[in-house]
Amino acid sequence: MSVLNYSIIIRLVIFSCFFILAFSSWTQDIQVPDADDKLISINSSNRIVALNGSNTEILFALGVGDRVVGCDLSSTYPPQVKELANVGYQYRLNAEGILALKPDLVIGREDAKPPQVIDQLRSAGVATLLLKEPRTFSQAKSRIKTIGYAVKEDKKALRLLQLLESDLSALEKKLMNLREDQKKKVLFLYLRGPQTAMVLGRKTGPGAMLELVGAINASGKIEKSQPMTAEAVIVAQPDVLVLFESGLKSIGGVDGLLKLPGLAHTPAGKDRRIITIDGLYLSGFGTRCGQAALAMFEAIYEKDGVTAVKYIEKSPKIAEE
Repeated sequence: MSVLNYSIIIRLVIFSCFFILAFSSWTQDIQVPDADDKLISINSSNRIVALNGSNTEILFALGVGDRVVGCDLSSTYPPQVKELANVGYQYRLNAEGILALKPDLVIGREDAKPPQVIDQLRSAGVATLLLKEPRTFSQAKSRIKTIGYAVKEDKKALRLLQLLESDLSALEKKLMNLREDQKKKVLFLYLRGPQTAMVLGRKTGPGAMLELVGAINASGKIEKSQPMTAEAVIVAQPDVLVLFESGLKSIGGVDGLLKLPGLAHTPAGKDRRIITIDGLYLSGFGTRCGQAALAMFEAIYEKDGVTAVKYIEKSPKIAEE
């Protein structure tokens, strides 16, 4: 055998070994901890079903939106999700509808329901990753990292975290200049027409966000949600009212809102200090949560009257950088 042929064979062997190692590392199952710290084995993420709006948002921000084949009704951002197959509401799931999409990975929140459906998905061999719903920025960052790892986009996840940290740093500077006696009492109202009016407490997404932006949650000892009463609202004396955009629309706008019992007699009602914001943007704790928090601080402390907080796209190609 000539020296030349021997050299070629050696190179072919080396290349083959490299290819086999690279391929095996890509196809090898990865272990991802869920909300209970149980390791979920993920073999592929080529076909993903997202059962929560925040998870869907994160997947698209990571640049894997083309791998998402279905999502639930809470997925409203980015606009492309309207083109995806809808699997219903995350608390009323149907296994057949999800399995029909042939997913190899399902990502949802830990309280997705009914639990029998989750069992069916796992019994069918579908990797099902259920994650804790964040109530702090630290938890939000952890979820972004986890999903990035689950879909093998770690570097893009780190880039998203850097952008998030930039917004949080700007918020922190504003909070450092906010004196305790300047803090405003803010009440979050969940409305679905005049017959459904709830006060959301500190353990809800909106309630947690209010405290993170330096506001005093006027819901008092309420942790989850509680029907709104005129007496409770007047006692709370909120300086500012916050609602989802859809909630204010369902009640007929600001004039309709102030007709609800007690609201017109609060400082917020008298001054018409009302803030509206998209539900997922405010309480989703996704990739945009830093920007949402910064916008909420500005709406509460730097603006007057009725304020509609809108998401402003910074860079549509964040995950491609």
